[in-house]
Amino acid sequence: MDVLSDVVAVTRTGRPRSAYVRWHAPWGQEFASVPGSAGFQVILQGSCWLLTPDAEPVQLGTGDVVFLPHGSGHTLANSPETLLTAPACGRGDHELYDAYASDSVDRSGDGGPVTVVLCGAYQLDPSRTHPLLLTLPDLIHLPAQSDGHPELRSAVALLAAELETPRLGTDAAVPALLDTLLLYILRIWFKQQPARGDTTGWAAALNDPPVTAALHAIHRDPSAPWTVAKLAAEAGLSRAPFARRFAMLIGQPPLGYLTWWRMTTAARLLRASDAPLRSIAAQVGYTSEFAFANAFKRAHGTAPGAYRRKS
Repeated sequence: MDVLSDVVAVTRTGRPRSAYVRWHAPWGQEFASVPGSAGFQVILQGSCWLLTPDAEPVQLGTGDVVFLPHGSGHTLANSPETLLTAPACGRGDHELYDAYASDSVDRSGDGGPVTVVLCGAYQLDPSRTHPLLLTLPDLIHLPAQSDGHPELRSAVALLAAELETPRLGTDAAVPALLDTLLLYILRIWFKQQPARGDTTGWAAALNDPPVTAALHAIHRDPSAPWTVAKLAAEAGLSRAPFARRFAMLIGQPPLGYLTWWRMTTAARLLRASDAPLRSIAAQVGYTSEFAFANAFKRAHGTAPGAYRRKS
């Protein structure tokens, strides 16, 4: 698997949720801050305003996509001056979210202009949060453009159709489309980041072909006996320049990231399967179960068996 696919697969937990909501002006809906989650809003029809505590209001139009990777609180309203009277929507708002494959929610105002929003949330596991997600800003706004990001628009259209008119198979289609939507949002945002020589961090790393090649190699086969020299060969660089470049962009040396990813992968396998420890050890590059157990305990503060029993 590639880095971005792995980030979504490892970090997200539970079932993503979504709803197709139709509002009639005047309207305003607050979305509570939910740590350990990520949320999105897609404007399918009409326009509205996005209000956040520490920023100027942002006007959103048809086709705009907003992603909040850290579950930050925010409000959508037909006008910045609209008074909010309804309670904030949060993790326990069953009316809006729980049955995403049932009829859409219609929040009627006084018969004013209609705004249709596709909203949703992903539950994340804080103990397995990939550093890539930690570097994202609180708010990612992808305005509708002339090119329209066709793959993102296609995913939005398919998801909206499933939510607006549930049919046979909708329960299976919606979670897959939500994961696809998340991947497209992240892919577009990272691609849009400026490629400057003085830039560091994951946005720069994913736009740097040598470092990306090494990351893909680690994620494709974490069990391989990787060394700095072998990863440098994947990157097409000599050992020392590669090690400096990787550490500058990722924030840790190549073998440090390799160990972190192996232990993250091991935790996922312990949670998701009943495979014996020796099998999991081999899948993350350890020929000795004892060495694997020691490395896992250093990373997670508990032995693999105890970690599995608590999961």
